[in-house]
Formats: sequence, structure tokens, C-alpha cells
Amino acid sequence: MNLWLLLTLTALAEYAYQTRGTHSCPDLCSCSFLPSSAEVVCSQSSLTYFPADGLYPNITRLSIQSTNLSFITARHLSFVPLLNHLQLYHTNLSSLPSDLLGAIPHLSTLDLTGNQLIHLPPKVFVHSLLRSLVLKNNLIEKAHGEWFSDNSSLTWLDLSGNHLMSISASLLQKLPHLENLDLSHNHLQELQPDTLENLHHLETLNLAGNKLISLKPSTFSHNLKLSQLFLQENQLRELPVTILQGLQHLELLLLNQNRLQYLPSGLLDDRKSSFQMTITGNPWQCDANLEYLWKWLTNHPQNVFFLDEVVCDGPEALKHKQVVSLTDSQLGLK
Repeated sequence: MNLWLLLTLTALAEYAYQTRGTHSCPDLCSCSFLPSSAEVVCSQSSLTYFPADGLYPNITRLSIQSTNLSFITARHLSFVPLLNHLQLYHTNLSSLPSDLLGAIPHLSTLDLTGNQLIHLPPKVFVHSLLRSLVLKNNLIEKAHGEWFSDNSSLTWLDLSGNHLMSISASLLQKLPHLENLDLSHNHLQELQPDTLENLHHLETLNLAGNKLISLKPSTFSHNLKLSQLFLQENQLRELPVTILQGLQHLELLLLNQNRLQYLPSGLLDDRKSSFQMTITGNPWQCDANLEYLWKWLTNHPQNVFFLDEVVCDGPEALKHKQVVSLTDSQLGLK
């Protein structure tokens, strides 16, 4: 056998032996190792405890998902001080200790999707330089500013699928660097005019699936970087004509499944050529008051998803007729 090949195979075998001896893996978990980091994934439903045995300090990613883990402490996480990504996804966590992140100051992403969290303690997220926090599909009834330090580094916050009835300006004032905010599928009934005032870097805002009936004209006036705005599946009956004023970067607007009968004249003026929107599932009243929307759709068919599904809800003679197919006489404009 070629001497160099023999030496290479010997070296690889020795490295593999040393690696097996150095890098253990917790029971009920799988592990992948790199020279300077490692990832551990634990996804067995029979796991009921934090898998501390077998963890070692240079783990940077830990995912515990679809297990029956019922509690976690700061001491548990002290076994992985270099952690920067922690996913506790669909476990049975109902509470978190306030010092949970104290031992993992490098953590940037925390995903707590699908747990049983209702109340979180003050300062629970102040011990790490978090940039992404996902609290999706829990039972949270109120989001508190006390969770965060002033001028938090967070850029991504997902609170979708909870039981929020309101969102406070005092919470969002702590998060001036937010770029993505997801509040969809809660029970929000209104937004105060100053709620989003401090979010000057916000690019994506998801308010879909709430109970919003109306929006104030200045709701988004401080969010001039918005590129995606999701307002579908609410109960909006009308929109202020200036609601989109200043949003020159807006690329996507979803308004489907609301209770809109008309759009105010001028609402969609000066949109970018790349702008797209959906407005299906609204009870459009096809009379003279719909003239602005009718003309806009006629002139910008390429900017509307599912254009053929934008249909009249009234009057009865025009019910289910496509808006873009109407004539000015049918709208009562002649």
C-alpha cells in the first residue's frame, strides 16, 4: 500500500478514536461536530429532563423540540456557555426563571414556539444580546416592557398566536432596532397612534388575524422603512386616506378578508412599480364610490394578486361580478 495513503488512514483512524472519546452526545439526542463548534438536537418525546450529561462547553446550537421537558434553569444552560442559538420548540414549558439566560451571554436567537407560557418574569431577556426572539403559539396575555433592557439589540420579535388584546408603546420603546414584528393571530382590537412610534427600522409588520376594526391615520407614520405590511383577516371597515403616506419602500400590502367596501381616493397613489397587494374577500360595493379602486385596478392589474377574485358584494345586480370587468355606466358614473 502506498506509504502516504497508509499514514493518512492511520491519522484519520486516530482522530476518529480521539473524537469519540472527547465528544460524547446526550442520550435521546443527535450531535454534529465541527472543529470550533457543535450542534445538539433532542427530539424524542420520551425526553423529560434537560440533557446535561454529554453536553460540553463549545456547543453553539441546542435544539430541544417535541419533547416532554417541563422546566429549564440557568444552571442547566451553564453547561453550554458559548451557546448562540437555543430552540425550545413544542416542549411543555409553562414558566421561565428570570435568570435563565444569565449563563449564556452570547445567545443571539431564542425560539420558544409552541409552549404553555402565560406570564414571563421581569428582566427575563436582559442577560443576553438577543437579536431574534420567537414566542409564537404560547398563551401569553400581555407583553411587558420589563422583559427587556433599554435599547435592546432585538431585531426580530415574533409574538404571533398568543392571547394579546393590546400591545403597549412602553414595550416597543425598548426595541428601537426591530426590523421584523409579528403580532398576527392574537386578539388585538386597536393600535394606539404612538404604539409603533419608536420603530424607525421596522421593515416587516404582521397584524394579520386580529380583530382590528379601524386604524388611525398616523399609525405607520414613523415606520418609513416598511416594505411588507400584513393586515389581512381583520375586521377593517375603512382605511384613512393617509395611512400609507410616506411609505415609499412598501412592496407588499395584504388587505384580504376584511370588511372594506371602498378604498379612499388617493390611498394607492405613487406606489412603486414592484408594489403588490391582495384585496380579495372584502364586500366591495360596486357603485360610484368604488370609482377610485376600479380605475386603479384597471390601470395596475399586474400589481394585484388574484385580481379575478376581486368581486362585487353589492348591489345585487352586480353581485360576484369581477370589479375590473365593470363599466362606468354599471358603477353609475354616467
